[in-house]
Parts: sequence; C-alpha cells; structure tokens
Amino acid sequence: MAVKWSGIGPGLLVALDRDAPEPLRSQLEDGLRSAIQLGQLTPGERLPATRRLAEELQVSRGLVQEAYEQLNAEGYLIAHVGSATRVATIGRPAGAPASPTPPPPPRPQIDFAPGIPDLTLFPRRDWSWALREACRDASADQFGYHHPRGAPGLHEVLAAYMRRVRGAAVRPEQVVVCAGFAQGLNLLLRAAARSEIDRVAIEDPGDPGYLTSVIERAGLTAVPVRVDERGLVVEDLVATRARAVIVTPTHQSPTGVPLAPERRQAVLEWARAHDGLVIEDDYDSEFRYDNEPISVLQGLDPGRVATVSTASKSLGPAVRLGWMACPPQLLPGIVDDKRLDDRGSPAIDQLALAAMIESGRYDRHLRRMRKTYASRRVALVEALAEHAPKLWPQGLAAGLHLVVPLAEGTDAAAIAAAAIERDIRLHPMSEYRADGGAEPPALVFGYAAHPEPAIRRAIAAVGDLLRT
Repeated sequence: MAVKWSGIGPGLLVALDRDAPEPLRSQLEDGLRSAIQLGQLTPGERLPATRRLAEELQVSRGLVQEAYEQLNAEGYLIAHVGSATRVATIGRPAGAPASPTPPPPPRPQIDFAPGIPDLTLFPRRDWSWALREACRDASADQFGYHHPRGAPGLHEVLAAYMRRVRGAAVRPEQVVVCAGFAQGLNLLLRAAARSEIDRVAIEDPGDPGYLTSVIERAGLTAVPVRVDERGLVVEDLVATRARAVIVTPTHQSPTGVPLAPERRQAVLEWARAHDGLVIEDDYDSEFRYDNEPISVLQGLDPGRVATVSTASKSLGPAVRLGWMACPPQLLPGIVDDKRLDDRGSPAIDQLALAAMIESGRYDRHLRRMRKTYASRRVALVEALAEHAPKLWPQGLAAGLHLVVPLAEGTDAAAIAAAAIERDIRLHPMSEYRADGGAEPPALVFGYAAHPEPAIRRAIAAVGDLLRT
C-alpha cells in the first residue's frame, strides 16, 4: 500500500537555506530528487498538495508547483489532472544500495506446524462491535494512563471467566493483563530472580529453544525435565535443584498428554517443599473435544502457581493480550515491572475484550472454533487411517495438534525432508527435544490452520512416506 502523506512529511527531507546562493526552487528540486534516488520517498507515495507543502516550507505555492513540474518532466514524479502527485518508479542509480534482502523462499503448500490457529476465523464483526462498544462507553479518564495491571473492568471479567471456565481460584486484584504469554513469562521470570531462584525447569520435549533463550536472558539457567506418557516426571524435577518450573499440564506441548492426577499433586508438593514457583502455560485450554475440561493447577494452590492465558489461540496473536493469575507475594514486583516496561497494555483493546466476554460473543466464537477444529482433527485422523493405517495418533482429546509415533528406528527427519520436496512440511519430535534426539521417533501434526480438503490432500501426498 502506497503511503499517503497527510501532514508534515517530505518537507522534513528538504532543508531550505535562505542564506545560500542557490535559489530556493533549486534547493527544493534537489532535495526531493535526492530523496527519491535514495529511496527515502518510494514509488507510489503521494506527495503533499502544493499549497500544504508551501505552507510547511514557508515559500510561495508557485515555487512548489514549478519544482513539481520540473521533477515530473524529469520522470521523478507522476502528475495527472485531478489526481495527486506521486513518486514515479525509477531505476537504481549507480552506487545506490541494492535491495536489502532477497525474496523469501516460497512457503510450503501445507505446513503442519503445531499451535497455529486459523487466522481466517478471526471474529472481525464481533471484534469491530466490541471496539465500538468500548469507545462509546469508555469514560474520558479511560483514554489516559491507567493501572499497569490493566483496565479495572477487564480484571473483574477475566477473574470471573477464569473461575467459571478454568476452575481458577483468583480475585480481580490478582489479575495482571499483559502483552501475550511472552511478556507474562518475562515478568514472572524477573519475579523469580528477585526471589533468589536461579534455575528454571522446562518440559522435555517442549519448546527448548524459545524457553531457554528467555530464561537465560532473565539471568537464570534452564534445566530440561523429561516428559513421559503421564506428563512431567516429578522425580526428575526434584533432582534438578530448580525452584521454578514451566509446565503445560492440561495438554502438554507437544506430546498432548495431560499431567496425571498424582503428578499434579506431586508438582504442588514439590513447590511447597522447595519454596518454588509453578508457571502454568494455559495455552490451548479452550479447545477440548472428547473429555471434560481439566481445571488449572492454580485452583489447587494459588499461592504457588501462576497461570498465564492468552487470546493468541482463541482470537489471534495480533491481539497481543494475555492475562495472569499471580501469587499474591509476587504481585507488587510484577506490577512495578509492568509499569516500568510499558505503563500498561492498550486500554481500548482490553475494554473490547471485556465487552466480547460479557456479551457472550467470546463464548459463541469459541464454540464455532471448537466445532471447526474438531472437524479438522477428524479429517486428519481419517486421512492417516486411510494412508498410514499402522500409525496410531495420540494427544487427540484437546488442543490444535496431535502426535503420531513412528516405528522404532524410523528416521522422522528423513521423512520430513522427503515431504518438503512435495511441498508439505512435517515436524519431527526431535525439533522439540532439548538435545535434538531422534528417539523415540514421532511426528507432530498441527491441523487447526488448514481446511479439511487440504489436510486430506496433504496426507495423501505423503502417505507412502508415512508407511515406510
């Protein structure tokens, strides 16, 4: 989309020196010409009207008109009667820098990356309605700076929502609104460091690359802990000497297993015994299909568990809204960090989310999403049964992805490499292991972002690879 200058713009690129011997018109022409050659003004950009630019530069309108006409004659500008003056497309002059980056390689036709929602399902009408409601009903002071924990109206709504939907034990004053999971995690890690925690355990397999980077940036050490068919192995957690752990207990990412009941209790006992902190990533809890929802760990021990939820999967990552149920002892430091970081997340978006939830539109949207994703899950399972009947998917009960274990000794990376030649991207479990280990072999399939026919075609295209 071409830029449309509506106020001060190109005038800032041109310095007119009234004491110089060169005429002002020549200075203006040279300045605009140079800006176009150097790419500061790009093809298609609309320049200000001659009257506006003349006022900005404090010169006569006729002088600006003559400069525009000269550059139009030279091919730098395009002007038509009744239309704005725009920058023309010109060749790159000798010595000018080349394009900074080459075109990106073509994306595969289907990428089964996990954790990706279907962004075409974003509730545009409902979100537009909610923004209008927020702008219409907000008091004047709500357009100013507000409490770093977030808009008070949203605190109450989110606390009630988490109690009703996720079984949380949270009061409005414990809720901190943040810019998605990333900021929430950073705030919690800084709070952990202030509590003299220096080691943070992470699930393995999990998201070792991202989590290790974030943990180390906070000055802490990341320690992988094994996950088996019952979730995080708490005995291994104890052996790490860590005093904080990041877990995905309701639908472990990426294996899909829920944390077994006895291990839920064991994690909480570990936290109490070691004065520890459990950071609960409630990343896709809205999407359960076959079983009743599993409540958050935070509801069992709100003094030891901090739960982070976001709208990234339910609405879309671009909304950049998340929320935390914080242990009371960590709250003052987290609020202070939030205030110093950004003085609070965007208030209008927060009020819009509150309106979405209170009106019931958020729940209706989630029901539509669950129905769509459940159908896509069925399409993937049926396609695998047809084209690779010896494989048994796991982690089906919830979330946006499933896992397909492969026969012992299968080279999952080789399968993925062959699939990319067919324009299909598959993801070996080794991508999610801290040591990159290939055993036991498995593939992770994210299905939420793809329509059912596309899923079926993709599995048919790689079916022979999956049967090997």
